[in-house]
Amino acid sequence: MIYRDTRDLSHAVDFRTAVLNGMNEKTGGLYVPETIPRLSKDIIGRSIAPSFRDVALESAKLFVEDEIPNSDLQDIIIDSYPFSAQILPIDRITYVMELFHGPTCAFKDFGARFMARTMSFFNRNENDALHILVATSGDTGSAVGSAFHNVQGLDVTILYPRGKISPLQEKQLSTFTGNVRSLSVDGTFDDCQKLVKTAFVDVDLRQKFRLSSANSINISRLLPQSFYYIYASLYVKQRSTLDTKIENPAIIVTVPSGNFGNLTSGLIAREMGAPIEGFIAATNENHTIPDWIYSGEYKARPSVLTYSNAMDVGSPSNYERIQHMYTLKQVRSILASYWVDDKGTLDAIMECYKNTGYIIDPHGAVAWAAWNNIRSGAMAKLLNGEKGNHKKPGLTPSIPSWAKLITEKKAIGILLETAHPAKFGEVVYQAIAREPSIPDRLQRVLKLPDMSIPISNDYSQFKDWLIENL
Repeated sequence: MIYRDTRDLSHAVDFRTAVLNGMNEKTGGLYVPETIPRLSKDIIGRSIAPSFRDVALESAKLFVEDEIPNSDLQDIIIDSYPFSAQILPIDRITYVMELFHGPTCAFKDFGARFMARTMSFFNRNENDALHILVATSGDTGSAVGSAFHNVQGLDVTILYPRGKISPLQEKQLSTFTGNVRSLSVDGTFDDCQKLVKTAFVDVDLRQKFRLSSANSINISRLLPQSFYYIYASLYVKQRSTLDTKIENPAIIVTVPSGNFGNLTSGLIAREMGAPIEGFIAATNENHTIPDWIYSGEYKARPSVLTYSNAMDVGSPSNYERIQHMYTLKQVRSILASYWVDDKGTLDAIMECYKNTGYIIDPHGAVAWAAWNNIRSGAMAKLLNGEKGNHKKPGLTPSIPSWAKLITEKKAIGILLETAHPAKFGEVVYQAIAREPSIPDRLQRVLKLPDMSIPISNDYSQFKDWLIENL
C-alpha cells in the first residue's frame, strides 16, 4: 500500500514510514492511502454480522499488506482489543455506538492501542527510542498515554490546554510516569497542536530526535477508527429491519466532530464498502467545517471553550484529508452539518434522558441534538425552501443527497457516544440533576498524584524543554 502526502502528491511512502514519521516533515502534509481498498464480500456480505476483531483484522490487512505478517497483525489486533464497541437501540430508529469501553473510557482507545503496538512492531530493531508528540483537547492524551505506557522503544510527550478540559480528563493526563509525561500548556488546543506541528517541521529538532505523532495526524491512529464504523453499520443493517420494520433502511451516522479525524475514519469506512448512506458532522461553537460546507470558503479561527471540550478545535487538521478525498460538491452530497451552543448541549442531554432514559455525555449530546432535530423537521424545512441561518445553531443550509430518505422515514441513525458521561459529571448533573456512576478504572486514577509540567505556548520554550529532557 502506497501513502501520499496531502500537500505533495509526488511524495510516496510505505505504511511503515507513514506510521513512524507521522507526517511529511518537509511539507507539513498528512499521509493518505493512494487508493482506499474495498472489503471482501466475505465481510460485507455475511448473513451474520462479523465480530469486531474479524472486521479489524480483515480491514487492517488491506492497509498494511505485506509489511506486517498476518500472524503478527493478528497478535496486534488481539492485544489491542480486549474490548469492543457496544451498539444499543435507544428508540425505534436510533442506535448509540458506545465507544467508551476501553481502558480510558473514550473512543481514542481504539486508535491509540493499535497505533502503539504497530509502532512498537516497526521500531523493534531500532537502537534509539521513537519520540511521540501528541496534542490533546481531552481524551486523545489519556488514551495515548495508556496505550504507550511501558511499551518498549517508545517515549511519549502529551500537550494539553491547562484548565480547558474536564477535571477528570486532566487527572487522567497528569498522572503518567515512566516513558509517558504530560505538559500543561498555557493556551488552547490549537496552541498545543501548533507546537507539535512546528516541532515536526523543525529540521534542527528532527536531526536530534526521531519524532512521530499520535494525533489523528498519524494515519495509524485514523485507520483503526474505521473498524468500528464498518462493524456497527453491518451489525445495525442486520438487526434494523426487525427493530424498525423499515425495508432496507438507509444508515445515517452522526459524528460529534472537532479535529475531524473520527469523521474522516467514517468516510474511509464508507469508501471501503461499509453500508453507510451518509453522515451528519455535529459540532459545537467551533463550527469551522459547517461554515466551509455552507460557504465553500475554509476559514480557520481561534477555538472557543465549550462543554464538549474535546471538540474545541478551530483549525481541524483533517480538513486536509477530507479535501483530498472529495470535491466540495461531493462533501455536500455525503455530509449534512449541524452545530449547537452550550445551552443546546445541556438541552440535548436532558431531552435524550427524558425521551429515552439514556444518559449521554456532552459530545454525544451534540450528536443527539443534530440527529433528533434533523429527523424531527429541520431537514424537511430545508427541503421546503427555508434558507436557515448558518450563523445560528442548527442545521447548515446545505442539502445532502440522502435528505429525502429522512423525510420519507426510510433512514435510521447511529450516534457516536465517544466518551463515558462520568468524565463530564458536572455538566451532566447540570442538565439532569443526576451524576453518572464512575467506572472503577476512572476511580483509581483520582487517587494518583499530579505529575504534569506547566509550560507556555511559546515554541522556543517548548523546543528547549524537548532538547533538555528527551
